Amino acid sequence: MQRYDGIIFDLDGTLWDAVEAVVEIWNNALLSVGIEPKLNYDELSKCMGLLIEQIFDRVIPFATQEQRAAIKEKCTSTENYYLSEHGGILYDDVEETLDSLSKTHRLYIVSNCQEGYIQAFFNAHGLKKYFDDYECAGRTGKQKGDNISEIVRRNDLVRPVYVGDTVSDLEAATQANVPFIYAKYGFGDVEKYDACAEKFSDLKDLVF
Repeated sequence: MQRYDGIIFDLDGTLWDAVEAVVEIWNNALLSVGIEPKLNYDELSKCMGLLIEQIFDRVIPFATQEQRAAIKEKCTSTENYYLSEHGGILYDDVEETLDSLSKTHRLYIVSNCQEGYIQAFFNAHGLKKYFDDYECAGRTGKQKGDNISEIVRRNDLVRPVYVGDTVSDLEAATQANVPFIYAKYGFGDVEKYDACAEKFSDLKDLVF
């Protein structure tokens, strides 16, 4: 019997790196509300996987509620459009590995992103065919652990696993009572995990 019947993926830092595009979009949004744009790749990459309100608290804690609302609206709409057209940077061997895994496992995505962001990933890279379902904080308003649990529930998974790259991914998997595979090649630094993928293709050996 295989170890897992469903593999649930985080998106940013696990399947792709879209930070360079997101930095430019965020800086333009900050400028539009009168905030000097100073975000860079290193700063924003450390925020990937957080809810947008948590990102605000880290990078622009001084912004007013009105500014936050305007930035959120501009960032989410622009990100979805731009990334749907241009995509991000897929990690090495992502499509080949997904193709292989989809033959033996059911695949899913759960992210803390806004509604439309996962669809942008699908549209840009033609990868929707490999996934059975997906969920995000922007659609449910719930935390990642709750959304993992929802994917497990509505897809009748018995032995799921969550693959992510940050401590918050580990915490979400723990909340959902799901084993955690650490994507070490991503943005985070995680010390506790059930298995570790040095590169994306390692998953082909870790899920059996």
